[in-house]
Amino acid sequence: MKLSDFDFSLPDNLIAQHPLPERDQSRMLVVWRSTGKREHRIFRDLPYILGPEHFLVMNNTRVFPARLNASRPGKREKIEVLLVRELAPGDWLVLLKPARKAPPGQELLIGSLRTSVVDLRESGSRILRFEQSEGLIEFFEQIGEPPLPPYIHRMNKREMVEDRERYQTVYARHTGSVAAPTAGLHFTPEVLKRLEIQGIGRCEILLHVGYGTFQPVRCEEIENHRMEPEYFEVNEQAAAYIGRSKAEGRRIVAVGSTTTRVLEHLAARGFTFDGRESGFCDLFIYPGFKFQMLDGMLTNFHLPRSTLFMLVSAFAGRELMLDCYREAVSESYRFFSYGDCMLLL
Repeated sequence: MKLSDFDFSLPDNLIAQHPLPERDQSRMLVVWRSTGKREHRIFRDLPYILGPEHFLVMNNTRVFPARLNASRPGKREKIEVLLVRELAPGDWLVLLKPARKAPPGQELLIGSLRTSVVDLRESGSRILRFEQSEGLIEFFEQIGEPPLPPYIHRMNKREMVEDRERYQTVYARHTGSVAAPTAGLHFTPEVLKRLEIQGIGRCEILLHVGYGTFQPVRCEEIENHRMEPEYFEVNEQAAAYIGRSKAEGRRIVAVGSTTTRVLEHLAARGFTFDGRESGFCDLFIYPGFKFQMLDGMLTNFHLPRSTLFMLVSAFAGRELMLDCYREAVSESYRFFSYGDCMLLL
């Protein structure tokens, strides 16, 4: 398929720059895939739209302040560092901007820490080796900033302080992501409690979101695109819940594209959800993909030409998604990370 098949018009003013005062007041476009029927609701309605026949699977990864400022010794400058993931104690895969200032062998200062560029990857990413490996996450938490997507612009520290709490799900537990699983940002403790009261089961799995979530598709033939691998874990309890729910005929609803990719990655590899599983997921889902696990999906509104829009197009149909997005634009829905959401059933 062509990259241009996943293009649509989006006015800049619909790109949400800030979260709403209340998470669960986001608008939610509910879409029934079989008929194309749609309803305009708010997220707080979710427990009354789903029923005991549904089972939610959520990603409990936690975003860490992965955006740092560096400089070369003796230079007055700013080199932006985006931490991607730890490769070994003290060694981190990173993106640098401007990258030309940090060739292999270059020493950098990040706060009080010294580090050096030890390798350059074909993708343009680099490996930084810190002079110490103990307590790095705690150090990053102190001096780092939330790694917001490039389409969100921040002008002052007050907004960045707000992002530390709001660019995080209320059920985030395991630190390791450089981007939030944004479909989960709408949940509140009250909504989770109401789901429980309504008899709607749920469990949590883990996928640490990597920088591939920002990576544009540069191939005109989308089949040639390759996803960056991202670490995932499914513990024994979650696997048992998912396996039992599927066997009982309950409808599996993934909260977000990250959860979707883990579940379908495991199913494609023949995992029977009867024990713990972990590894790296690089599954690229686009139209023509055969879903084995999902019956529903909660997802935000995504960028044109993105792998995320391709994923929802695979699940619900490209023409239906393009039409739904046109309707969302005409109804002034808020797009992307801090925006509104869709429930695909």
